[in-house]
Amino acid sequence: MSVVVSVNLGTLRVVPWTQSMGSTGIDKRPAPGRVRAEGVGLTGDVIVDRKNHGGYDQAVYAYADEDAQWWEQELGRELWPGAFGENLSVRGLSCTDAVIGERWQIGTTLLEVSRPRIPCRTFAGFWDVPGLVKRFTERGSPGAYLRIIEEGDLGAGDRVTITDRPEHGVTIGEVFRALTGDRSLAPRLLQAPALPEELRDRARRMLTPAAGGPSEGRTGRG
Repeated sequence: MSVVVSVNLGTLRVVPWTQSMGSTGIDKRPAPGRVRAEGVGLTGDVIVDRKNHGGYDQAVYAYADEDAQWWEQELGRELWPGAFGENLSVRGLSCTDAVIGERWQIGTTLLEVSRPRIPCRTFAGFWDVPGLVKRFTERGSPGAYLRIIEEGDLGAGDRVTITDRPEHGVTIGEVFRALTGDRSLAPRLLQAPALPEELRDRARRMLTPAAGGPSEGRTGRG
């Protein structure tokens, strides 16, 4: 059974590793009780860099507990729920294999898988791990951003039920690999109507001789 391990909210932190922003909401911690999902985010969550984070297509970020455990073994240290900057820590559900446009019912909230998370220097600074962006990219388990389709509330222990899975089968993992270097996957991205138009445009540019390199426009939740 797929369940929510915790719902995590960020608080404002002023730190030197946030590039030009000076502060960040990446440090998220488990919230007590139930949390409201409405508009373009979770009530009480902090997002500082609204140019690159948050908004309709990045309203909620989910990361799998199984992938977090892999990183614990890799780094030899304990990682708390929210350590990836995720709003939802989930168990028994592969975010990497989630299909773009797939819908999750959690509590009274309906969410839709929209895009992968691309790591940034803020994430590397948060963990204080040299080369983390490269290592995270090579691992290829980026977690999934979700849109809020139906507002409601959710909390730890809620079951995650997949109510719809598009037949095109384009996964978070495929989109991530395409955006971080594997341009052969660009045609696959165009088969996913629910993929944000920004990423569909990038896929089209990958198919032209003058397309930019794989690092074009990289951003991540900070």
